[in-house]
Amino acid sequence: MKFVLLFLFLVMLAGCLPGTQNPQTALPPPATEESAAAKSELIQPPRKVPGRPNYSVLAEPRPSRPQEPSPDEVGDVLEHLHLADDAPPRAGHEGLTLLKDELIFDFPLVDNEQVRSYIDYYTGEGREVFARLLHRAERYIPFMRRIFQEEGLPQDLTYLALVESGFNPHAYSHAHAAGPWQFIQSTAEIYGLNNDEWRDERRDFEKSTRAAARFLSELYDRFDGDWYLAVAAYNAGGGRISRAMDENGAEDFWELCDNSSLRDETRNYVPKLLAVLTIVRDPAAYGFTDLPAAEPFTYDVVRLPEATDLELAAQLCEISTEELRALNPELKRWCTPPHAKDYELRIPAGSKSRFEKLYAQIPSDRRANYHRHQVAKGDTLSTIARRYNLRQGDLIALNKLKNPRILPLGSVLLLPLHPGMPGTAEAQRKSTPTASKTYKIRKGDTLWAISRRFGTGEKELRAWNGLTAKSTLRPGQILKVAKVKAAGKKTAAVKGERKIVYRVKSGDTLSAIGRKFAVSAERIQSWNRLAKNHILRPGDKLTLLVRDGNRS
Repeated sequence: MKFVLLFLFLVMLAGCLPGTQNPQTALPPPATEESAAAKSELIQPPRKVPGRPNYSVLAEPRPSRPQEPSPDEVGDVLEHLHLADDAPPRAGHEGLTLLKDELIFDFPLVDNEQVRSYIDYYTGEGREVFARLLHRAERYIPFMRRIFQEEGLPQDLTYLALVESGFNPHAYSHAHAAGPWQFIQSTAEIYGLNNDEWRDERRDFEKSTRAAARFLSELYDRFDGDWYLAVAAYNAGGGRISRAMDENGAEDFWELCDNSSLRDETRNYVPKLLAVLTIVRDPAAYGFTDLPAAEPFTYDVVRLPEATDLELAAQLCEISTEELRALNPELKRWCTPPHAKDYELRIPAGSKSRFEKLYAQIPSDRRANYHRHQVAKGDTLSTIARRYNLRQGDLIALNKLKNPRILPLGSVLLLPLHPGMPGTAEAQRKSTPTASKTYKIRKGDTLWAISRRFGTGEKELRAWNGLTAKSTLRPGQILKVAKVKAAGKKTAAVKGERKIVYRVKSGDTLSAIGRKFAVSAERIQSWNRLAKNHILRPGDKLTLLVRDGNRS
């Protein structure tokens, strides 16, 4: 019995000693298939991210979404941003992830051939333009980062606006996307961005950045916390990315690039962002030193109780109208929206007190230099709105009409038009024909054909005859077609010049087109009767007089 007890005691003692585990439990877990990222040469031994086999995070990963709240030429910029798309590398997508603990950045980076190709381009052939973009970024990035921080997003994602538009509020794509974050109309409406005859909030930096943050946040949640897929979906649409993943069984962005029919634009979209972030995290290392300091985007906000002329507001701030428009890029016309109550206008920082004091001294009827229309027999609100290409709602709000169906004969309506604009009486007086030459419209006539026949312009014909862009010509209608008193001779090509018609492309500007054909932007404006602040749209046609051999 003693021997039995001694034996049991020795067995129990042996179980308490180290180094006596079952050999099977001491073995490492079975090896799993390694991704290309794991096989890459890493700065530090990588730690695999569960469920994300195509890239590795160094040391302790930062959370993808923070838990704590922590004018150049657009055409050249966009052209350079997309120039390297022609032949992007298609192999070796996966790479090593770079995260430096000493830097306070919050978006995971991957280093691979595709990313390096964009780094090489932005630091090589595209260096000059990229340096201008970095300079412009300093103006907007600080308040954009604040907005993304408030929305709980990685602040690095603000540089996606550089990839989208080069931080230009007037960027406009062939897909009709507008603003620094390139919202199309349908998506803009979902996120509360208004676009009407008076303003396009897609062009407003603060409003569109807030909308972009919400959009990216929803995409992040939709793709289970994968920022690369969320960013790709910002470009291609969430539905398209989801379908591509289902069709190809892909689990992440790099695998999706290899196995699906994504457009090259979307394949290159994430690598572009990663290249940009790699450079901005240490610009000096890539030769971007001594960049000029950019003036920060700071301003005061004043609430305007009624529509106000921008020229007047600029005078009260002692700045130019162009400077005021730069602070309020959403505004399309010469005054603030007449239907908007307490419109928030941005003015230079430090000028609010003076502005409000001077503004209060200006009578209400002098805050906007409106055109006045005297109601004539047969006038209705709808006919007046059509004649001047206005919205009935704007007329009702501006004139505070209680019964829009009844317009007393001889009463005066205020119209949100500058005196002298096409269609107003002032404009017609300024452009009165020298003679009463007229033309009777025939079936099939167009205003363009009539203008060419009589050697004048469509704008002049509209002004002389009180027509708008939406007016319909009817057979038998009589038009005044004589030339204007002050109009100079029609531009004619001199010897050695030829006339061409140029179709505007996405990203074009007058200055860029002028350099291309060795003519000045001012001459292009003159030949095509364009306003100083005219915005080109893809598909517009411009008439140019160029010398043979001058196209660059």
